[in-house]
Amino acid sequence: MSVDAEAGLLKTEADEPGWEVDPDDEWGVAVIATVGRQLKLRREAVGMRAAEFGAAVGYGEDMVYKVEGGKRIPKQDYLNEADVVLNAGGLIAATWEDVKKVRYPKKVRELAKLEAQAVEIGLYECNIIAGLLQTPEHARAVISAAQPPYSPDDVERMVTARLARQSVFERDPAPSIHFVLEEAALRRPIGGTMVWRQQLERLLEVGRLHNVVLQVMPLNSEVHSGLDGRIEVLKFPDGTTVGRSDGAFNGRPTTDPKQLRILELRYGTIRAQALSPGESLAFIEQLLGET
Repeated sequence: MSVDAEAGLLKTEADEPGWEVDPDDEWGVAVIATVGRQLKLRREAVGMRAAEFGAAVGYGEDMVYKVEGGKRIPKQDYLNEADVVLNAGGLIAATWEDVKKVRYPKKVRELAKLEAQAVEIGLYECNIIAGLLQTPEHARAVISAAQPPYSPDDVERMVTARLARQSVFERDPAPSIHFVLEEAALRRPIGGTMVWRQQLERLLEVGRLHNVVLQVMPLNSEVHSGLDGRIEVLKFPDGTTVGRSDGAFNGRPTTDPKQLRILELRYGTIRAQALSPGESLAFIEQLLGET
């Protein structure tokens, strides 16, 4: 049982934010509904009431009903505790393998899947620091700044999903990753001075990885090819490419050879106009020294 449960404090939705099921995600809804149904059947089979079961696993009765009703995505510790309490012999704990595949929003999963398969990732960000580079605190500040504001649950779920994509840096073999960031985004102290410093330190850390190239587009570059917005180009082992841009093709991913040539030309020009990798890291170090 969790420490909170032993102390008599059962976890509720306020304690475990960010795990609501997306109703538009058909696969996710089906998986979570199936897991919830299994949990309910096993609980009833051993004759436990929802409140009794909740106390045993360290969660409130309301959370138990939501999980069993397919309205709430259970976390791994919930499933592990449930497996022990219901004497399921590992069967409930094993459902985490399915749950973890749908715990993030559908759009994020699709993007993460592409990034996980790519051997080359090229990304230009015009307004913010790329999500793959954000610290948890910076990501939370950026997402919380949206208007109309997201609910606390949605903010936490989006932060968790964004950070999960960063597993791309742990892949073996490592993909080749290239970033171009705008100087203005690096100078904006989102989240306050401490969060800003941590974010700059994170950029230096990632920028020094052997498979990563990080460049900065300086403010004194009056005109460049990225003024239309974000550009991303992903290349895969079979030689195929997927690209997208905020300012082209309605922002939708494209595999059309003609459109890809346009994106790659723009991205290549942006790289040529930006500071060199060495100059970029030196610039970030200078910014860090000024904070």
